Amino acid sequence: MRFDVLTLFPEMFQGYLGQSLLRLAIERGLVEAALHNIRDWTRDKHHSVDDRPFGGGPGMVMKVEPVVECVEDVRARHPDPGHLVLLTPQGRRLDQPAVERLAAHRRLLLLCGRYEGFDERIREILEPEEISIGDYVLNGGEVAAMVVIDATIRLVPGVLGDEDSSRFDSFSGGRRGLECAHYPRPREYRGLTVPNVLLSGDHEAIARWREQDARRRTERRRPDLPADERSAER
Repeated sequence: MRFDVLTLFPEMFQGYLGQSLLRLAIERGLVEAALHNIRDWTRDKHHSVDDRPFGGGPGMVMKVEPVVECVEDVRARHPDPGHLVLLTPQGRRLDQPAVERLAAHRRLLLLCGRYEGFDERIREILEPEEISIGDYVLNGGEVAAMVVIDATIRLVPGVLGDEDSSRFDSFSGGRRGLECAHYPRPREYRGLTVPNVLLSGDHEAIARWREQDARRRTERRRPDLPADERSAER
């Protein structure tokens, strides 16, 4: 899977790309990541990427020319034009089904905004999918792009050491609830012990316990989920 990140601050990704599972996935050739500075597509000596909006108002808005020409040029550099995602609080909220759908693409272009947002003509010309990671406002789309990358690479075959890790994640595989509790060693710590059923070796009983615990945790911690989803078979 390939990610092309279009941003005004590519340096924000340098440390991120060199860490943990993502670094290993890149080294193993399972994931590609390329950074593109939108300023490289500006037309003036000051490399201006923003301007005041017509009609007045606070703040600056990202200009149409460098953004559109950046996306078009980056798309043309690869045989697969990819799926363009614009990170914006106006987009559809990112959830696990959306992550699964994004992960089905072989190439994602992640367009990161700044300032007060984008010239509306960027949306009209490029017709991106708009994604929000939550109902709050960030300083820019870079952190949101990292969230998208982090979530989608977990679904790329071979990235995780155990393929079941993603299959049983919260909200994965069609479920809308939380994962059950997990207990590694030691068996006892400060008077708190591992549930006996997990030590029993009875795989059917363990599966039932995990199912019930996941349902209880979801009902207790996420009462906002519809009841039919909270109680759905996991």
